[in-house]
Amino acid sequence: MRIITDHRAVPAGARGASAAMGNFDGVHRGHQSVIDLARGAAPLAVVTFEPHPRTVFAPDAPAFRLMSPEARAHRLEKLGVETLFQLPFREIAPLSAEVFMADVLARDLGLARVVVGADFRFGKGRAGHADTLREGGARLGFDVVLTDLLGGDAPVSSTAIRQALSDGRPGDAAEMLGHWHRIEGPVLHGEKRGRGLGYPTANLSVAGLHLPRLGVYAVLVDVLDGPRAGRHHGVASLGVRPMFGTNAPNLETFLFDFDGDLYGHHISVALVAFLRPEARFDGLPALIAQMDADSAEARAALNGL
Repeated sequence: MRIITDHRAVPAGARGASAAMGNFDGVHRGHQSVIDLARGAAPLAVVTFEPHPRTVFAPDAPAFRLMSPEARAHRLEKLGVETLFQLPFREIAPLSAEVFMADVLARDLGLARVVVGADFRFGKGRAGHADTLREGGARLGFDVVLTDLLGGDAPVSSTAIRQALSDGRPGDAAEMLGHWHRIEGPVLHGEKRGRGLGYPTANLSVAGLHLPRLGVYAVLVDVLDGPRAGRHHGVASLGVRPMFGTNAPNLETFLFDFDGDLYGHHISVALVAFLRPEARFDGLPALIAQMDADSAEARAALNGL
């Protein structure tokens, strides 16, 4: 999948696409239905925005994103998207609905079809809506397809998925997502305490992401690059490590039956089952005993996956 971030420099081979348009945070089942409607004779594309508009309009709000841009791109590629137009939102936001349709969608991207959810809004002040886009497409030469929200009276939404994750219900989140909720990124150097306890962990940053309920999870881990690429079972702790003082939240993952160095490699950690909340223990022996119990419980939860 090619990723194009400059809408004024679109190669000829990327023009004429049928594109689903939206923020696609989480790439949940509702988003997937929009993408499916865009499939057809024309090359399949997605038009999205970076940074997420909410981070621009409410910069001081708590972190809310379900996915980093890289994780979103990985998921879209798995769905067969051929081109990702990742538009610079700060540059796009001041454009009127008319200018956005004429200059960006029609002239710069050269789209043949645009598919959006019925509640999609665009243009300065969110003045553009479904009828605006339909009328503009007829005039400017691209088809417009609208789709209702998936789920009827209880539509699938990123908000509902965030709530499920906050409650420690990753299975319910997965039902709405159509896939496990994942945290992806490069493995970072930590303080290496886990190694001394017999549980070496791969550490990921969760900065900028919505935090699921803090605690211990059974996880599936995909090593995305390097000689040890592949899928593994594991157990992960998402939290601030109360045994060792106050720290910024991160995700520490122990891969079962794995021997190797993952520093700098990219991994994707799927939260499968919430096992318990974070806790403080009376000394390291009690902590290690609990980690042994957590590992056994996680192995059981992942059996057959």
